[in-house]
Amino acid sequence: MSAGWLIAIILGIGAVAYFFAAQRARVQAEGSTRSGKDVPHSLPTYHGWLAFIVATIPALLFLLVWSVGTSAILEGRVTAEVTKHIADPAAASLSVGMVRNTANALEQLGVTSAEKLPKTFADLKQLAKGTSLTLPDSGEDYMVALASSVSADTATFRVIGQILTLILSLAGAAWSYSRIKLRLRARNQVETAVLWSLVGASSIAILTTIGIVLSMLGETIHFFSEVSPFNFFFGTVWDPRFAAAGASSDGGQFGLIPLLAGTLYIALVSMLFAVPVGLMAAIYMGEYASSRVRSTVKPLLELLAGIPTIVYGIFALVTLGPFLRDLSAALGGGFAFIQAQSVLTAGIVMGVMLIPVVSSLSDDVITAVPRAMRDGSLALGSTRSETIVKVILPAALPGIVGALLLTASRAIGETMIVVLAAGVAARLTINPFEAMTTITVKIVNQLTGDLEFNSPQTLVAFALGLTLFAVTLGMNVYALYIVRKYREQYE
Repeated sequence: MSAGWLIAIILGIGAVAYFFAAQRARVQAEGSTRSGKDVPHSLPTYHGWLAFIVATIPALLFLLVWSVGTSAILEGRVTAEVTKHIADPAAASLSVGMVRNTANALEQLGVTSAEKLPKTFADLKQLAKGTSLTLPDSGEDYMVALASSVSADTATFRVIGQILTLILSLAGAAWSYSRIKLRLRARNQVETAVLWSLVGASSIAILTTIGIVLSMLGETIHFFSEVSPFNFFFGTVWDPRFAAAGASSDGGQFGLIPLLAGTLYIALVSMLFAVPVGLMAAIYMGEYASSRVRSTVKPLLELLAGIPTIVYGIFALVTLGPFLRDLSAALGGGFAFIQAQSVLTAGIVMGVMLIPVVSSLSDDVITAVPRAMRDGSLALGSTRSETIVKVILPAALPGIVGALLLTASRAIGETMIVVLAAGVAARLTINPFEAMTTITVKIVNQLTGDLEFNSPQTLVAFALGLTLFAVTLGMNVYALYIVRKYREQYE
């Protein structure tokens, strides 16, 4: 039985428990009303939801813990067995992956009984002959035997887990049904369960942030054990020097300054283009446009936010970049002083992408200014433009500043537009007509291909990612600080 079917059965048990529990609570409530006895504490629907929760949530949590726990046990067993034959950690990691893939192949073939499991690699090849499974070209016999054992144990653990999960679900449904009484505080228990689910949902963002930091922190520390942090944060040359196959790496230079300068420069150019256009669009939609025009223009403007960034990048590479190059050649008498891939090209295209972000956030802030402030300004004789400049924008300024900082964080993290519109050249320049690159582009470059995370050339990607995370997190925190510190409170 697949996991999807098992979850569907558990939800079905919960639905049946809901129906019978609510029906029993309804019958008890009607009987107490006729006899004049105790008034029920909770409505029948709360009894039904309590039965549904008890029948499903513990069973699903047990299934999750069982799956993770058995996978960890089998993974540790495979790793321990492989390390007995292979001492090199990198080679052992590859062998563990081969064993895992072989076990998955056996599972897809439906071979779980001990007498049908292959013993050698040749037996495995013969078993997979005529199927669409992709197996390694070569392997050792002990890997096949280990994969066979893992596949059999996985099937056994899965069956045991499914049986225990169903038993737990049925027991929860029966137990909750037997507890139904007039004075049972079912509503309180259901609300407590909902409260904890909301707490868990709100904690996901925090746990995700912690997980992101921890996943990069260990490799970043490993990187800084081989490369000086001073050379990384203050170096002006980016030359990682990937070593050829079988050759030793000569280290290279990992200066962050060119990448950070390119990231901030391209983000600045995009903001210089997006902020005036987006802000004026927000002012028009919030103060001048009729409700009919606003309901038409705003969704059309926000359609830009739904376009994939790769499409913007292709537009920059095929259309805008060559256009700017040819235009500069015509203005310069045949000399193209604007490169097709440049900071200007990437900044303009990224600015177009950011226009709906700026306009939407600014429009929400502007429309939140109370109508009484507009009416009071107009009643004192101010024109509409004077009201906007001297009353509405100052009142909405903290929110607008926060929106702009959030938009800048979005620009700093962009990758695809920069790859196609600005190139991959890591250089220091103040000329916006030349190519530069960003931190995100180099992260992609360093992690492209079949790499092992045991050299500075690959570990630097984690240091770059953690640096970019710190920059964007700082900007977001500062944006929230600005909004909360200077936000006007209106009744």
